[in-house]
Amino acid sequence: MTDQSTKTATELSPERQAERDDVLTKARKAKAVSQHTMLSTQQKNDLLQDSADALEANVPAILAANEKDLEAGRENGFNDSLLDRLALDEERIKGIADGLRQVVGLPDPVGEIVRGFNRPNGLRMKQVRVPLGVMGMVYEARPNVTVDAFGLAIKSGNVPLLRGSKSARYTNEKLVETLQDVAEKHGLSRDIVQLLPCETRESVQDLITARGLVDLVIPRGGAGLINAVVLGATVPAIETGTGNCHFYVDGSADVDEAIKLVINGKTRRCSVCNATEVVLLDSALSDEDKKRVLVALQEAGVTIHGNKSELDSLVDDVVQAEESDWTDEYLSFDITAAIVDGVEGAVEHITKYSSGHTEAISAKDASVLNYFETNVDSAALSINTSTAWTDGEMFGFGAEIGISTQKLHARGPMALPELTSTKWVISGDGHVRA
Repeated sequence: MTDQSTKTATELSPERQAERDDVLTKARKAKAVSQHTMLSTQQKNDLLQDSADALEANVPAILAANEKDLEAGRENGFNDSLLDRLALDEERIKGIADGLRQVVGLPDPVGEIVRGFNRPNGLRMKQVRVPLGVMGMVYEARPNVTVDAFGLAIKSGNVPLLRGSKSARYTNEKLVETLQDVAEKHGLSRDIVQLLPCETRESVQDLITARGLVDLVIPRGGAGLINAVVLGATVPAIETGTGNCHFYVDGSADVDEAIKLVINGKTRRCSVCNATEVVLLDSALSDEDKKRVLVALQEAGVTIHGNKSELDSLVDDVVQAEESDWTDEYLSFDITAAIVDGVEGAVEHITKYSSGHTEAISAKDASVLNYFETNVDSAALSINTSTAWTDGEMFGFGAEIGISTQKLHARGPMALPELTSTKWVISGDGHVRA
């Protein structure tokens, strides 16, 4: 394949040229590793197990690096939600390490025969899973993504190129250094995982236009980042969408159960993409039951946005919603509420405003549940459960690389099978085609 990444349309400043050269040099090294390093399942598992142990052994150093990032974040006025996404503690590092161990226990997808058959003429056909190659990751202030991407990439036979955010620079550097040290102890190249420069946003563009070197790029973060990558990439990109997740409470719902599910989806961890951002209340609910849902949210510390003319008769302190309240993630203790006419009204609202991530329903009427399941087209549907379950680990995938909201190749939590492609192997006995 031709390396087109060295072509430049304009002359760059020395600093930018150095940054670009750094990205492309690392991409070439990753490409070389992907073409010349094929690990057995046992080698992969040993590497990941030892990496998990090394992360736990290096907790003090990782936390010290993380504190430097947190201190810089506080100085730069980061809000509580962003600081929460950035922060590590001993328990979170253990969770990250345990994610690697879960990946160790999962089947190796590489070499799996997806399908196979024999043709009447004796030709034997099989479709086999193979690695994608060099996998570029662009992500924001979540240091856990650094390790998750490494683990899933390695187990699926890929080589990760990681472009984390400047806000997590020191943490990511320490995490990658730890992983590279383990790789070196296993006799592998340190280039099996690399961290790209993050000083300027242009380094993202260098990565996502490195045709011939990078086989796939996956953005993980807010809408701005995702759109910039998907629209600007000249290498294949997978859209991992934002999570404008809805929860519909039907007139047939057990309201006590619905309240528990809405509160869990909104407040368990409001800074993640599976957090509930919109609650839709069936007009068939009594005013008392509607009020119970909204008051429970307020008592949990959640600010309610919506049409004041619609909600003021139920609760106080409603913030008048603007268009962005219906379309964007809050990632904070805020929620938008609306009253809709039954499940049909809920589906209409969701179809108009959803980001395609996760939608939930609380109902006991089977026909309502069937209508919702049939007509809502998102990557995941939560039926009488919290939106918080849309998570690769909760699906039994170990870690996840992101939640794909597109419809081609992969959709929903992306784990090992979604990080492979396939090739056809055609075996014969001297067959020629007339």
